[in-house]
Amino acid sequence: MLSILSRPTSRHDVPGMSQIVCNSVESGPDFGNDSRSTLIGAYSSPDEDRCSDHVVRLTCNNVITLPGESVESTWAIPHNGNVHTQSILRKTVMKRRQFLQHAGSIAAAGAMSAGAFADVKPRLNLQMLQNRNNNRSTVVCQKGLVCASQPLAAQAGVDILQAGGNCIDAAIGTNAMLGLTEAASNGIGGDLFAILWVEKEQKLYGLNASGRAPYDWNLQEADKLGLTSIPRFSPLSWSVPGCVSGWGALSSRFGALSLDKCLEPAIEYAKNGFPLSPIISTYFEFPAAQAPTLARVFHPNGKKPKYGDVFRNADLAKTYQAIADGGPDAFYQGETAEQIVAMSKELGGRMSMKDLKDHTATWVEPVSSNYRGWDVWEIPPNGQGIAALQILNMLEQFDIESLQPNSAEHLHLFIEAKKLAYEDRAQYYADMEFADVPLEWLISKDYAKQRAKLIDPKKACNELKFGDPELDSDTIYLTAADGEGNMISFIQSNYAGYGSALCPEGIGFPIQNRGQAFSLDPNHRNRLKPHKRPFHTIIPAFMTKDGKPVMSFGVMGGDFQPQGHSQIVMNVIDFGMSPQQAGDQPRVEHSGSSSPWGSKTTNGGRLTFEHGVPDTVKMALAEMGHQVKPNVGAHGGYQAIWRTDEPRIYYGGSDPRKDGAAIGY
Repeated sequence: MLSILSRPTSRHDVPGMSQIVCNSVESGPDFGNDSRSTLIGAYSSPDEDRCSDHVVRLTCNNVITLPGESVESTWAIPHNGNVHTQSILRKTVMKRRQFLQHAGSIAAAGAMSAGAFADVKPRLNLQMLQNRNNNRSTVVCQKGLVCASQPLAAQAGVDILQAGGNCIDAAIGTNAMLGLTEAASNGIGGDLFAILWVEKEQKLYGLNASGRAPYDWNLQEADKLGLTSIPRFSPLSWSVPGCVSGWGALSSRFGALSLDKCLEPAIEYAKNGFPLSPIISTYFEFPAAQAPTLARVFHPNGKKPKYGDVFRNADLAKTYQAIADGGPDAFYQGETAEQIVAMSKELGGRMSMKDLKDHTATWVEPVSSNYRGWDVWEIPPNGQGIAALQILNMLEQFDIESLQPNSAEHLHLFIEAKKLAYEDRAQYYADMEFADVPLEWLISKDYAKQRAKLIDPKKACNELKFGDPELDSDTIYLTAADGEGNMISFIQSNYAGYGSALCPEGIGFPIQNRGQAFSLDPNHRNRLKPHKRPFHTIIPAFMTKDGKPVMSFGVMGGDFQPQGHSQIVMNVIDFGMSPQQAGDQPRVEHSGSSSPWGSKTTNGGRLTFEHGVPDTVKMALAEMGHQVKPNVGAHGGYQAIWRTDEPRIYYGGSDPRKDGAAIGY
């Protein structure tokens, strides 16, 4: 078995841990060393790459950016109770030490002012923020492990394991918690996919619990409305929410506990409340006027909850309790279904009770390709998982291991393979019950060799086309493992943040906008049809070697996900990183490829990078002909569990780009 604790990697380039917030215990002083993730929606530089000579407002609830330095160098000071001390700076260049001295004096002033208040929220210690370790440790344990993007959710999953549940029960309970604690990214208004290893059977199973279009929604109806694409903020973007059907299928076939036991933690937290963690608190910063039904649920009493505020969702607790009492039928045939249909009718949608009643999840055979001796598994279309297999098949034609990770030479080959795979994705991926998808050909080694020949190691290709066969963002990912050896790779999403941003009355969650991913081109494989599943972006992954389970993993992030999967596999297999290091490594995203809903690539697309990719690499890629965007972002969110046997040990990695944690025992 390959050692996963090998090759050390030097990093001052990854976001740090978020502070864990809970009702009873404040856990540790490990604040993030880079608070970009907490700044989403809170700050926008006049120049996305370089900030020079601009006004920076330093308050106890604001962002501090160094003039004259990259936006990559940012700090945030959470607000100090009711204190709103403010200072305005205007300089061309400020040294880091000068900045810290100034910021420290402001923070100290705020602390003194806060002395008048008995109850204040914690501040960030800027010196600790600067000096803390830049890499999380891999979590190692034997009995059970849950990795998720919110620590209370991960802990709930571990509690279920310790109460006698298996990893399937833990995944359901963790997902229900995430639907409460991270509702912008996922929830029972969305869809679900999973790959699970069943130890007793020594077998992988795949589950497609994505929803279908309404029976009364088709190209002719869209044409009558004059649509050229499906609008997001409308029930016309709704497909049947598949999540709860996935819970039912997993629980009834493989669960050790009853579904109601799995939902208990989430029901209690929904009733009694939980404090918002740093990154997720920013998701509540949406304009209420543009999403009034959403604000009714997530802006209680007309106020936007902030970091550390206790948030409750009594309506979601009621819906969860109905599912606990009556199973999935309570969702698809009961009061929840009636409220969904009522809003759809009110706003001109097409969803009916029959659409919801007829929905079923589907057990599928995962598909795989071998990458340098390791089998990587994905769910077949309507999802985009096989794009990762296509990318890896092409990259296998090159000596990736000999290259420096995230060097221009390495990233160029990856980007070119991605561009070719995504042209095929745009042309061929669709619901295989309705479309002829040349699956075996697309993931074959022979086809990969043909496509790899189109990659120039020194020059970017800006004119791209799909291949010709002979026959023709918001998401959560979690993974769990138990003491019996079962493992599950589990992904769930609303599609866009809060999905359609429409919350039917009294149910406590928004409905997804996944139906927006249909094409309205009558000749496209992914064209809108009644009771058809749209193209899907969310993809769980799994890796085996010699028929034995090795790693359950996934990367959130919409279109980015196959790119993320490919980068993780290269980091682990080619570059010898641990599960945690593989996720910490800075990522690059290529955007602008042709899409399954009809858009076409222009000028070869664009590249964006995370903090930590050197400017010299970006310049070298630009010289090769890539379009390099100057801004820096965070690409996706990742969780993984690696397994070794004799004795069985689990190694967990959790992405520092999120609030989450790997928790085991």
